[in-house]
Amino acid sequence: MSETRHWNLSSVLEPHAISNTPYALVLLNTAISEKHALVFYRVWQQAAIRIVADGAANMLLDFITMHSDKSFEMPDLICGDLDSISEHARSSFEAKTHKTPSCPFPPPTMSDSQAKFVSYIDENQKKLIDGLSEVVAIPSVSGDASYRQDVFKMGEWLKNKLSSLGADVSTHDLGMQDLDGKEVPLPPVVVASIGSDSSKKTVLVYGHYDVQPALKSDGWKTEPFELVHDEKTGCLFGRGSTDDKGPILGWLHVIEAHKELGLDLPVNLKFCFEGMEESGSVGLDDFVVKNKDSLFAGVDAVCISDNYWLGTKKPCVTNGLRGIAYFKLAISGPARDLHSGVFGGMVHEPMTDLIKIMSSLVTPQGEITIPGINEQVAPLTDEERKVYDVMDFDIAFVDEATGSQTTVSDNKPNVLMARMRYPSLSLHGIEGAFAESGSKTVIPRRVVGKFSIRLVPDMDPAKVIECVEKHVESEFAKLKSKNTMKLSPDHPGKPWVADPKHWNYEAAFKATEQIYGVRPDLTREGGSIPITLTFADALQKNVLLLPMGRSDDGAHSTNEKLDLSNYVKGTQLLGTYLYEIAKVAQ
Repeated sequence: MSETRHWNLSSVLEPHAISNTPYALVLLNTAISEKHALVFYRVWQQAAIRIVADGAANMLLDFITMHSDKSFEMPDLICGDLDSISEHARSSFEAKTHKTPSCPFPPPTMSDSQAKFVSYIDENQKKLIDGLSEVVAIPSVSGDASYRQDVFKMGEWLKNKLSSLGADVSTHDLGMQDLDGKEVPLPPVVVASIGSDSSKKTVLVYGHYDVQPALKSDGWKTEPFELVHDEKTGCLFGRGSTDDKGPILGWLHVIEAHKELGLDLPVNLKFCFEGMEESGSVGLDDFVVKNKDSLFAGVDAVCISDNYWLGTKKPCVTNGLRGIAYFKLAISGPARDLHSGVFGGMVHEPMTDLIKIMSSLVTPQGEITIPGINEQVAPLTDEERKVYDVMDFDIAFVDEATGSQTTVSDNKPNVLMARMRYPSLSLHGIEGAFAESGSKTVIPRRVVGKFSIRLVPDMDPAKVIECVEKHVESEFAKLKSKNTMKLSPDHPGKPWVADPKHWNYEAAFKATEQIYGVRPDLTREGGSIPITLTFADALQKNVLLLPMGRSDDGAHSTNEKLDLSNYVKGTQLLGTYLYEIAKVAQ
């Protein structure tokens, strides 16, 4: 029986629904999106006759070039308006010869259970949105003592939800914290487990249920703790939507889908959700180390969804993070704030000293000027340099994400390396200085400058701190000031790199190919998640970062969002990743 299908990939040719029967004729007359790249590849390679119409020849060549696939089957016929075909495309196709096809990525194979799961998520998008709306409404800001009860409320919500899904759940007290001059209890760590089948792999999932502060007056277009679904853009706006409540809800919906469908999970799962990530993960390192042989015993691999795509169009898998060394530089002078008209020019001013020292740390081009810092960085190899050349990245992504055109370089590899493989130093703010609107002619008695250095392999936080201490002491001595200076390092974290050839990454690559139809980029994240290294060192297991959101989600910023498509497909990706682990483990 003959079959004709129109090019409507979103509903007809999804990876889990595509027929294995070769097509007699494939006619291409439109662009191929990355979303449907894998599906197109399978259909095209299996077809008996391949025809390209008009300018689609240009698009086909772009597709072949992007995927660097020399085995791609060439069209049998190019027809239509030949004037619309570029000279480059004409010469390229004329020079091509047919070769035996060899798929650049493994063809997708979904079990019945997996296909049912993927379909369930597609059909229950409202449930996903409603769940995210419920948790965004809980203002679980860990850095403000006045919100501490809400952080506890969010932890309790997670505990109850996991219990309702059949997990064994426990909460663990981490003690007290001095916050804003008050002694407040630290939010609990929520630990849960589902499944104990010795024949299955056990995956530990980490996430955090606290969020950054957010006020409408900060510049939000909507109320930050009310999830708003913009149906025109497909964006879900709200604090915590992408960092990190969306990914946490994704995992919960993976469990819920299997429960509703009466399906067994393909692996055993353990969860570790904390409520202090946005405030330095206070107490979590010691907790993980203390419980490595009890709560976290039997873990085979770790998965964290707390980072983002490199850009806005193509998914990625991340195997590296920069570390961090944070500093507070305090300059103290007079016993009280002074009137500049009375004392200006008579005394050494703390603000002047501080600005002078902070300006000696880094150039406007981002070059760190502290002796001994850059010397610690692992040298760049030719092989590594080539990786940045071929990554699917456009500097326009940075312009879009920042709302400006302020990149230090216009060279793609240089911009990528500045984020992934070189250290950076950022000046964050000055405490104690007049910062309100209007004018106030005051000489502050004490000011505290805050800055941090993002660390990369092979940098050691202890050595970095030593270099910074020597530098600021030297610079302060040059001032011959009668003020006093104190440097205070705060919660340093080492850089982390994982082996991308591990089966944990193999599963993530294959899962991404199935859901998004494209081979993901392997990236390193510019930010820091210190607990990643703790899990790797304490458990001695491979750790994977599998992002859900895009680079322009605005985590930590105003108008934080998560695209609905990323939320849905990201949830499908998390579940599919578990199925792929079950396959590679066999």
